Amino acid sequence: MRSRLAAIAFLLAVTSVGGAFALDEVPYGVAREPWEEGLGNHRAVVRVEQKAEAVRVNIPWRRRDRDPERKQIIVMDAATGQRVTNVARLHLDRFEGALAFQPQTVPGDYFVYYLPFKPQPGWGNYNYDYLPPQETASPDWRAHLPQDLEALPRASVVLLEARTEFDSFYPMEVVATPEETQGLLDRSAAFMLQHPGGLNDLQPEGRAPTTPPYLVFPEDRRFPIRMMDELPLRWAKSGPAKVFSGEAQRNEFYVFQIGVWAARTNLTGLNVEFEGEIAKWLNCFNTGGTNWDGKPFHKTLNVPQGKVQALWLGVDVPRDANPGEHSATVTVRPTNAPAVSIEFKLKVLPGVLEDRGDSEPLRLARLRWLDSAIGFEDGVLKPYTPVEGHAASQERWRFTRAALGQGGKPVQKSEMDWPAFRVKICSESGEELLQAPISFRYQRAEPLCDGLRSGSNTPPVTTTVGSKTASVVLDSDLLVEEERVTVESDGHSLHTMTMRAKSPMKASVQVEIPFDPETATYFMGLGLPACRTPTNYTWRWTGPYNSFWIGNARAGLHLKLLGSTYEGPMQNLYHPKPPPNWFNTGKGGITITNNPYHIWIEIFTGPFELKAGEDRAFDFSLLVTPVKPLDTATHFRERYWHSTAPAPPDVNVINVHHATLPNPFINYPFLAVDTLRAFCRTNQAAGRKVKIYYTVRELTSHLPELWALRSLGDEVLAGGSGGGFPWLREHLATGYTTAWYNIAEGGVADAAILTSGASRWYNFYVEGLNWLVRNVPIDGLYLDDVAYDRTILKRMRKVLDRARPGCLIDLHSNTLFSKGPANQYTEFFPYVNRLWFGEGFKYDDMTPEQWLVECSGIPFGLMGDMLEGGGNRWRGMVFGMTARAPWASPDPHHVWQVWDEFSIGDARMIGWWETNCPVRTGRDDVLATAYVKPGKTLLALASWAPDKTSVRLQLDWPALGLEAGKARLIAPEVKEFQPASEWRVDEPISVEPKRGWLIYVDQ
Repeated sequence: MRSRLAAIAFLLAVTSVGGAFALDEVPYGVAREPWEEGLGNHRAVVRVEQKAEAVRVNIPWRRRDRDPERKQIIVMDAATGQRVTNVARLHLDRFEGALAFQPQTVPGDYFVYYLPFKPQPGWGNYNYDYLPPQETASPDWRAHLPQDLEALPRASVVLLEARTEFDSFYPMEVVATPEETQGLLDRSAAFMLQHPGGLNDLQPEGRAPTTPPYLVFPEDRRFPIRMMDELPLRWAKSGPAKVFSGEAQRNEFYVFQIGVWAARTNLTGLNVEFEGEIAKWLNCFNTGGTNWDGKPFHKTLNVPQGKVQALWLGVDVPRDANPGEHSATVTVRPTNAPAVSIEFKLKVLPGVLEDRGDSEPLRLARLRWLDSAIGFEDGVLKPYTPVEGHAASQERWRFTRAALGQGGKPVQKSEMDWPAFRVKICSESGEELLQAPISFRYQRAEPLCDGLRSGSNTPPVTTTVGSKTASVVLDSDLLVEEERVTVESDGHSLHTMTMRAKSPMKASVQVEIPFDPETATYFMGLGLPACRTPTNYTWRWTGPYNSFWIGNARAGLHLKLLGSTYEGPMQNLYHPKPPPNWFNTGKGGITITNNPYHIWIEIFTGPFELKAGEDRAFDFSLLVTPVKPLDTATHFRERYWHSTAPAPPDVNVINVHHATLPNPFINYPFLAVDTLRAFCRTNQAAGRKVKIYYTVRELTSHLPELWALRSLGDEVLAGGSGGGFPWLREHLATGYTTAWYNIAEGGVADAAILTSGASRWYNFYVEGLNWLVRNVPIDGLYLDDVAYDRTILKRMRKVLDRARPGCLIDLHSNTLFSKGPANQYTEFFPYVNRLWFGEGFKYDDMTPEQWLVECSGIPFGLMGDMLEGGGNRWRGMVFGMTARAPWASPDPHHVWQVWDEFSIGDARMIGWWETNCPVRTGRDDVLATAYVKPGKTLLALASWAPDKTSVRLQLDWPALGLEAGKARLIAPEVKEFQPASEWRVDEPISVEPKRGWLIYVDQ
């Protein structure tokens, strides 16, 4: 027995070295019904015709993974469903696996599963792996194997089968062997010589060409190019081509591909050119387009030797195109190798495709959305008015030389307060936020020369309906400063200050903002949670923070320092870096000085050096808050339901999460449109709005455009080390970063990958939203932590309002990274309807200031809801907040019933934070909010006191419109909230810690 085992081991060692061998070719297929997921996504169907103690089978599996020896192999009897345990692994490599096994049913079929893995239930990150090799054969069976394993009876492979069509490798991931690839090269020299330019100019004089430097392979859209590191067997057999034909309907956006294989050299500066009859119809997505900011761009492609670059080409067939044959020449032109041209022939059919092909995912017509500029049109969105008449963006465009410095002190010789735009910053109601204009100051180590030269005291101004832009260039003996300010109708302004040194200089920059202390009550940002504005605080770029908010519920200002490569909301998936000019290698920072007379915030860079002619830009944005009037009536009328189960009668807004039947795949709601449409129509007929989860942070691997996006490098899909769910490993191999994983309703695994941040996918996303709201239609979006900036959200709002007025945008986030999503997402608030900042919030530990500023939305003109653990029901009502059904425990319906009985939407909400609040408790740790309507008031009391306490309410009876002598204090019974109770108006009310009351005041 030992000798036979040694013979087997010797054979395994020899065969693992590898040599040239011919692979059998077998058909590929897809299972009629998916088998158990844990068995893996691929199997060979093996047929045994004769009874034997052991049979041998060679499986030409042509695998992409590089370590088949580290994965388990499972053999199953197809007739009985029983596992065959007597299995010997004879030879395994990427291209072929040789096994011996003991058949049970003869004649019969056997299933050989060669990529089994451990499934993961639930959601989050996929944390499991492929199953490791397992020895199941009995020693006695192995001992009786012949020394000459080639003498074993042969079983045949009749089919290589995928679990589902989505899992299939065929045909573009069936790997050609090195021998087959070399054979292709050996046959290809003549092919390249037939193309313009040929290879003669690259060959030494008197020598014939050998093999071409690169090959091109036109491909139909049905067969997306998937592999970048090797060739599919399909290409090795067919060889390159110089003609490609397709057919399309009129008005169709037709796509196809050209694969470029850099067989013998690195290709640099690769470009794609079009000539001929329909050249103007064609474009290449890989070489340029329209970026997310609406600006055109061009990309230079380099293809490393041995790699495959897929070029995705779009053909914009006009509606009025003549039916029949059309042609163009597509030329692939590197800078360091001859050009190769392909003749493209397109048959235009008589029919008109009205939707360009957008409703049929496999046409890939939606790729044109990558270059969309939808939503960039000028205009003003409700509730805003043109910039000239908007109180929140009134400017005083004047600039004069500063004769006095901060606090009226004379300017030192080493300082100069440059003439700049003086912006009067007001709240929506006209309340001024600042005691004086913002000062932007440069400082030099040695005295500045005078000699300011400026042609005019009136800067040029460009005004559109939605914005006003002014710029001015100021010239001195030492430097040139350019200032540019754009103010929008929603109260947002972008400030760009650029300085250019005329000679080498050492300098620093300070931005000084003097706030009115009556307004600057609360502060949030720069590593601080919401709190009373600190007396003295210095921050030096510790942590991923670049913004802050300061103000109160009536007026506030959000400031964001700009200049980094990523300007979207800070998220743990993107790890943003500080803006380098403000950061200044750690020398920059921000100080807050707070005294009874003023609150002064100074942003400083610390010293830096400029060379002659060197530019340095300092950009920041401001947003005046609140961004819109508080709409409590709408807030109390809308009741949210986070489920696709039948909604209760009092629910009127449904959020459809991903991983549900109507919306199964994360951030790609186009693959179950019929189900989503039916769900929307059913609920809309019942008076409910339906919003969906749809964002861009990560992207499902089920999207049909995956391979086109993959061909764009890391423009859309983030690079990375790969790993994660087996499907990703088997098909993407490497060069990606894993993201969300879950099992959708119906049992389909959805493994997402991370997107790269700002890219043309934003254009696709906005166009996708436009399609959904027009064709499903949905009633808006539920946004769960998004990465794009306010420009994209503004485009989205335009799309929604134009296509389906009344659509809602609901924004959700957590505390896990930004230490305050209200600061993280402030710039979004003009175009958001409601907040759900609740994940990770510790409601019982939060101060009243944190409740007000970080999650209620009230200082920003929005209302919010609670999440984590159902929130704190009593404290929540002080801010008009409940949890959402059916996620909440206890059920918010009991409080909603009180809202309806009282008709709370008709009441005026006056919170404890307002100076005119008509109810006080006499304590700072027991707070009250009044919902006031004629003849009746609802009071919400909540305690932050550590122990049980009693309060006597101090009521402003004239403000309530009630008479003290006739008034009663009545607490209705509210299930899971409070028992019924009643007090005299002067009687103490007992309040438990972390709890409170809902009390009617009427007469």
